[in-house]
Amino acid sequence: MNFIEELKWRGMLQDIMPGTEEQLAKEMTTGYLGIDPTADSLHIGHLVGVMMLKHLQMAGHRPIALIGGATGMIGDPSGKSQERNLLDEPTLRHNQECIKKQLEKFLDFKSNIPNAAVMVNNYDWMKNFSFLQFVRDVGKHITVNYMMAKDSVKKRLGEDSTAGMSFTEFTYQLVQGYDFIYLYKHYECKIQMGGSDQWGNITTGTELIRRIEGGEAFSMTCPLITKSDGAKFGKTEEGNVWLDPQKTSPYKFYQFWLNTSDEDAEKYIKIFTLFSKEEVENLTQEHKKSPHLRLLQKKLAESITTMVHSREDYEMATEASQILFGRGTSGQLKKLDENTFVSVFEGVPQYNVPKATFTEGIAVMDLLTDETAVFPSKGELRRTIQGNGLSINKEKVTDPDLIIGEESLIGKKYLLIQKGKKNYFLIIAG
Repeated sequence: MNFIEELKWRGMLQDIMPGTEEQLAKEMTTGYLGIDPTADSLHIGHLVGVMMLKHLQMAGHRPIALIGGATGMIGDPSGKSQERNLLDEPTLRHNQECIKKQLEKFLDFKSNIPNAAVMVNNYDWMKNFSFLQFVRDVGKHITVNYMMAKDSVKKRLGEDSTAGMSFTEFTYQLVQGYDFIYLYKHYECKIQMGGSDQWGNITTGTELIRRIEGGEAFSMTCPLITKSDGAKFGKTEEGNVWLDPQKTSPYKFYQFWLNTSDEDAEKYIKIFTLFSKEEVENLTQEHKKSPHLRLLQKKLAESITTMVHSREDYEMATEASQILFGRGTSGQLKKLDENTFVSVFEGVPQYNVPKATFTEGIAVMDLLTDETAVFPSKGELRRTIQGNGLSINKEKVTDPDLIIGEESLIGKKYLLIQKGKKNYFLIIAG
């Protein structure tokens, strides 16, 4: 597999320094990509870089995932209008461990292969680096003029900037540049990868290697992913789409990909899956014959949900989708874990009823009219039952005198009411 060719057809290559392709063709090469550790989970905005590392390893080269512990304490000015919150060391270490577990789904860290992945944290080599050492050994090699010419700096110092830029942030590109030198010397790392907004910081590293070590290093970037409507990729109304199932449930994760537009699905299936070029072309052609079947979206959602979570989580997400859109069974409903259950019915009207109500048992007529406002009157409820229009926990209610006890509660807590085909209500016993 040719790494560069693979990235090109997938739309994952934007900038590349001359000589990079030749270096990769010459020998097994070590390349690194920096990951911001300001949270204890990656989100889907990180996935393009992670997939670059995966393709690098699949092509026979060695990937290094660099956790930016030191740079996380400073804050990267690229694309930002203000400084980040700075983190303490225990938080950074916790975040690093969580991120590594997620990366292990994509990269082989453990086997004895020569190109096994490596994780490093730049805090480990920066924490004992004194300020005087740094300005003497690193700072003197790069001029202020060179640093000022970078887009990330110019943007922050431009006419429309009122906040300006702190000295701390200004030094960011030197710290990132030193990372490259360190990895070059200790891991024979010759390529740095990142998003296109990082190009200025990345090339500072290659320049430092040339000036300080007299060596040659290379760089490449992937484009920043946007949605077809120009909106930022990976953001929803609730914020980031996380890889951690506690932050974004597998059901919501699956739904994010399933709900992408046709145009975006064509792009994303190349970037976020491992389907071959031929498979992608065939899937795209099939999709265009019957776009309403959403074949591309389904394949994309299946592949990435399985990769990030598991086949079991994917199957639970599809079952949960069927439940919401009317095709699920009571058995499927009861199999859902609480996290998925709550995700599926987030946003539907909810009513809280004391748990004791169910312990004693309550008539369905009283529950849905007096205890809750699912129905405005007992007469309407009776007519709905007679018309076969009421389901509780996906089972049709035929008896208007039905008594509901605590054995009916899903997970000893929830009761799902369905009025007609599309109107759901959730009763929570607490």
